[in-house]
Amino acid sequence: MVMSMLAGAILVASTLFGAAPASAASSPEPPAEFGTDWHDPLTAAPPVGRPAGRSCEVTLAEAQFRDFTPYRGTYAPPTGCGDRWSKVVLRLDGKVKGRQFDRLGYVHVGGVEVLRTSTPEPSPDGIAWSVEKDVTRYSDTLRRSQDVEMLIGNVVDDTYTGVIDVKVTLTFFGGRPAVAPDRVLTLRDGTLTTPRNSERVVAEVYATGSGGGCEEYWYLTVPDPAPYSCRADDGPYREVQIRVDGRLAGIAEPFPTVWTGGWSNPFLWYVIPGPRAFDVKPVEYDLTPFAGLLNDGRAHRVDVSVVGVPEGQTGWSTPVNVLVWQDAGRERVSGALTETSDDGLADSSTYTPGAEHRLDTRGSHRLTASGYLDTSHGRVRTTVTRSLANTSVHRWTDGENTDALEATWTDDETVTVDGRGPARATQNRRTYTMDGTTTLGADERLRTVLTLGDRAAVGETRAGQRTAWSRLDDTYTGDATYTANVPRDQRHAVGTTRERYRLLGSAGCYDRDLVTVQGVLTQDRRRC
Repeated sequence: MVMSMLAGAILVASTLFGAAPASAASSPEPPAEFGTDWHDPLTAAPPVGRPAGRSCEVTLAEAQFRDFTPYRGTYAPPTGCGDRWSKVVLRLDGKVKGRQFDRLGYVHVGGVEVLRTSTPEPSPDGIAWSVEKDVTRYSDTLRRSQDVEMLIGNVVDDTYTGVIDVKVTLTFFGGRPAVAPDRVLTLRDGTLTTPRNSERVVAEVYATGSGGGCEEYWYLTVPDPAPYSCRADDGPYREVQIRVDGRLAGIAEPFPTVWTGGWSNPFLWYVIPGPRAFDVKPVEYDLTPFAGLLNDGRAHRVDVSVVGVPEGQTGWSTPVNVLVWQDAGRERVSGALTETSDDGLADSSTYTPGAEHRLDTRGSHRLTASGYLDTSHGRVRTTVTRSLANTSVHRWTDGENTDALEATWTDDETVTVDGRGPARATQNRRTYTMDGTTTLGADERLRTVLTLGDRAAVGETRAGQRTAWSRLDDTYTGDATYTANVPRDQRHAVGTTRERYRLLGSAGCYDRDLVTVQGVLTQDRRRC
């Protein structure tokens, strides 16, 4: 059984398409500049669809974060909704007021990371926000009582007064059980032991560069001898790699997440965060070509590393979950890894000095892995091909009073499955873009103009004929200015931000467009 890579997008879309008519919110008159309060944070991304019928809710965590002490509790499965669910929805509700930085957080259930998130920066009067995520894929973990750990590391003192108050719930929906992995595994001392009848293996890595150092802005780092505040030996190219028993098994471009204090300008993010900032999506690797090796009942070494991080430097978090589908018709599935082809990593950065310094970076990598499994329904061959590319131009002046980046990352993956019946293929073409400039004038007015893009084109074919498709275009644009190096009430900040989220495909369409001015939501338009 092969689970469609389109399933998540189609499932979300099918619950929303046609449900909401085209509409536009009224446009209140924005103030001349930011005040002490603004609209609660929101995104244009679609809410998680909720099936009709019986449901059960469980509180997973409820805590106030003032420091770096994790919340620890116990989860018990719901009663009254069975143990096979059509959907499971996680919801985080948060509130904070005063003054506080953006903070990174996670939720673990039984050691499995079910959410990685970040927080908005608050207004003095206070804000509330929420995050929803479909966590049906973790149903195996949620069928048993588990330990829960949650942390949003925070600092509260006389200056940074914001206590982060959150509640996390799970809602379970009855009905026809969803197709979900049979097992959800974590690494033990860096090793993985899979069931001996595994027929599909997918690793997911919640890779994030963060922690307040330069790896939070890895896409802006420069090598010596370029004169810039953030340095990395090989420049800004990053690549998340996974190895099985020392052999390269998967490559991926990390998403260039911008947290809500990013680009030196929190006024860009007070209402609309950058794509994925509140719901950090994991990098996924289809390791099925390696299943024949993994199915021997032994522990195998699994390592995740980030190319380009200077030796000994921290700043990246890479927790790993492993999703496994089993062959119900056999207790043991044998097979072999038949081919791995690595074209090698190409990575170069060229520095050009001048009144405006310039760094041109190019990186690329291609990896193919093939293997077969002798399952209860015959021999099945899986081939995974992934091609990565990154180009960027970074320009800055002495003192970094002008700092600009234009960058594109592409991550193209094709998974082909050939066994009983016609061959099936899924292609996922991901494109991430960043185009921004920050300037600091002689009058200490700091302005940031920035566009971010998160795009994906997914297609499925069977015997060469297309059976499903989707196109995602999530684009954020912002332009914000404030007076730097003065007390908060003297910043005289102004800013316009916009996010348009479009998801089109064989299941229908979703299209929402948000605009804010000085923290006031002036447009909320839905199309389709």
